[in-house]
Amino acid sequence: MHLVLALMLSAMPEEKAVLTDPPNVPPPITRTTPAKVKVELEVVEKVMQLADGVDYTFWTYGGTVPGKFIRIREGDTVEFWLENHPNNKLPHNIDLHAVTGPGGGAASTFTAPGHKSRFTFMALNPGLYIYHCATAPVGMHIANGMYGLIYVQPKTALPKVDHEYYVVQGDFYTDADFGVKGLQPFSMKRAIDEKPSYVVFNGSAMSLVGERALKGKVGESVRLFVGNGGPNLVSSFHVIGEIFDKVYPEGGVKASQEHVQTTIVPAGGSAIVEFKLDTDGTYILVDHSIFRTFNKGSLGMLKVEGPGRKDVYSGKEVDEVYLGDESVATSLKATPGTSADPNAKLDGKALFATSCAMCHQAEAQGVPGAFPPLAKSDYLANISNSKRQELVEIVLRGKTGKIKVNGQEYNGVMTPVAGLDDEKLATLLSYVSNTWGNKAPPFTADEVKKLRESLPELKPAGK
Repeated sequence: MHLVLALMLSAMPEEKAVLTDPPNVPPPITRTTPAKVKVELEVVEKVMQLADGVDYTFWTYGGTVPGKFIRIREGDTVEFWLENHPNNKLPHNIDLHAVTGPGGGAASTFTAPGHKSRFTFMALNPGLYIYHCATAPVGMHIANGMYGLIYVQPKTALPKVDHEYYVVQGDFYTDADFGVKGLQPFSMKRAIDEKPSYVVFNGSAMSLVGERALKGKVGESVRLFVGNGGPNLVSSFHVIGEIFDKVYPEGGVKASQEHVQTTIVPAGGSAIVEFKLDTDGTYILVDHSIFRTFNKGSLGMLKVEGPGRKDVYSGKEVDEVYLGDESVATSLKATPGTSADPNAKLDGKALFATSCAMCHQAEAQGVPGAFPPLAKSDYLANISNSKRQELVEIVLRGKTGKIKVNGQEYNGVMTPVAGLDDEKLATLLSYVSNTWGNKAPPFTADEVKKLRESLPELKPAGK
């Protein structure tokens, strides 16, 4: 049986999948026979903009939220490679809902920073599918942006359209409320309570507005591949001023509904919607659980150029009722990138937020059963000389296995924290050991340098 499979695979043409950043979609596949397709996807943990002036440490597939769009064809055999960037702090994996097999690839792709993993699967079923991280705590990985869409194009492709776009909704849980400026940490409590600070399209309240709006022309046709990464909320997807000519509900491609106003997209689910652009103007993409749109960020735009048709619509080109809302969600002034200042004075709190808070939480309270607390921790109560060296080693090398904190045993993996020179590490450790009720002499860069050099085969950063 294995020989027959090997012969079948050897006879297939081979190609590398074209992956695209949102909101773009790879071009339709024109071949009429199956192929062996190589998909390469890299996990990158990075700070990006969640809203105007608001930064967040996202965990991403390919550096974007959602992750890169993957397009294959029904019947293809996929060789999937997942790489975890060496500067990342945590292990990750991927569960693709398009995979038939236990875990959807999750067990085969558990990957530590600096490593790659590989597995193969056959695309048996056509349709539009979510993929996401399934590393514990699963909800936390998804909530930090680890999801995307994979489209298994059917053997008989859907009819050609002028534009295909990629839009995925996600709910985000920050310690501060919507719109509070600066780098915001993840809140496990809000996530468990299902009370998001942000509900956005494509990872940011600014992702599909202003110059980043989707574009089209009067008379053209549009297909939206719509997903919902969740991790918690169901989306009521609607385009204000449009009626969907066709909806393929829940990502299936064998049957469609016609003339649909709003379609439900479940968490971990998808839908395909199609419509023709009959007249000009700005059309607003929303989650019709409407307070999310104007108070939490789930607002996008589709700008349509060309001669308007007064017989279709005689109103104003831009609907001021919607675009005049004073919510931060409708601001058009955002620019790409992060507002973090690389030249700012070293700040222990900021270093903790980017290096540690994603697991140990904003106030260092930890996550029961997963990550030990740093606040009021007996582990940090008496920092002897040997304990100071141990802390340096844990941060630089990580730690695997059992550790007991405040009488509770934890058994997990802490990956090394990358990118810390002696001064940054001293600042971080001084902050952790002198905050939340912890008291210890501060670390200095010279001390950290000596402790680092005393660890065998561990060289100073940058050397």
